[in-house]
Amino acid sequence: MSTEIKAPVFPESVAEGTVATWHKQPGEACSRDELIVDIETDKVVLEVVAPADGVIEEVLKGEGDTVESGEVIGRFKEGAAGESKPAESKPESKEEAPKAEAESNAASGDAILSPAARKLAEENDVDPNAVKGTGKDGRVTKEDVQNHVDTAKSSDSASTPKPAADLPKVDVNAGERAEKRVPMTRLRASIAKRLVNAQQTAAMLTTFNEVNMAPIMELRKQYQDSFVKRHGIKLGFMSFFTKAATEALKRFPAVNASIDGNDMVYHGYQDVGVAVSTDRGLVVPVVRDVDALGLADIEKKIVEYGTKAKDGKLAIEDMTGGTFTITNGGIFGSLISTPILNPPQTAILGMHKIQERPMAVNGKVEILPMMYLALSYDHRMVDGKEAVQFLVAIKEMLEDPARILLDV
Repeated sequence: MSTEIKAPVFPESVAEGTVATWHKQPGEACSRDELIVDIETDKVVLEVVAPADGVIEEVLKGEGDTVESGEVIGRFKEGAAGESKPAESKPESKEEAPKAEAESNAASGDAILSPAARKLAEENDVDPNAVKGTGKDGRVTKEDVQNHVDTAKSSDSASTPKPAADLPKVDVNAGERAEKRVPMTRLRASIAKRLVNAQQTAAMLTTFNEVNMAPIMELRKQYQDSFVKRHGIKLGFMSFFTKAATEALKRFPAVNASIDGNDMVYHGYQDVGVAVSTDRGLVVPVVRDVDALGLADIEKKIVEYGTKAKDGKLAIEDMTGGTFTITNGGIFGSLISTPILNPPQTAILGMHKIQERPMAVNGKVEILPMMYLALSYDHRMVDGKEAVQFLVAIKEMLEDPARILLDV
């Protein structure tokens, strides 16, 4: 029986998408719920899986083609047998399949990968045979590949930085001036459009300050083991900044507001977006109702979003809304920057690298771990006085964390 393969139904905020990758080709066998095609939108990558066991009968929309919500992109033949290699014999049952595959691969010396693991391995240029499988019959799972990638990254952290994973490789021979033209992804095109629009429509200014990170660093050092033991997660810097920003937002409502046409919308809640850099581009998942969360809850949410962003699993709901944004260029070594607004929000806080500097303290010079803070804001909504006081409030709470608890 032939059925239609349709693009997912897009949310109202997404007009169309692009066929990113066909993981299965016409005539190739598919198992039920196996990933067959990725649809890239300007926000997330949506996955389409096989509706049953069978084969791809026809591809109507090729890679790079634009598709609309619910549009037919191919045809699937349910129950049909796919192409098979002469040397392979099909197992009699699903239960025997992994075992047969394991025996076949064991004989050839090749690793067995799940579809998701194979995709991740290809994206990160990982040799499957170098990954130790922990799944049934030695199967390499997606988690195995991710652990292998993370281990490789950590071992190379002290070496020369590598180019971003999504940059195209250009083969250059001596004496040649090679170039390679690739189309911009929908996500990057959307990011570019929003950033340019923010600069063109907002009266954007940036104010700076610096914060002594010693108190928080001492606090983390003192309670890190107890924190991990109780909550199962490490205490990072981002939760302190998120909590301090939330308290400051309550004191300066204009910084937590947004502009809708000629209206100024004041929000009685704090939904803080945390900018996350991925191979596909910058995404901003939102931690909602931060005022009701503790430091451990914030840390868990940020780690969850970071993992989902890295795996391309962020949902559109994860990134919609948000009343304020925090971005941390310090993890890449940035000393100071001017972050661009995330419309329709009226402000964004930029964190930077912690660097020891000589500072004058009570008439004496001390070496302190300092961080520059940057607050970009829309002057149409926020006055300079409010912006400066907002940033000073964050500085004071970070340099004396008890202020967050005491609300002073």
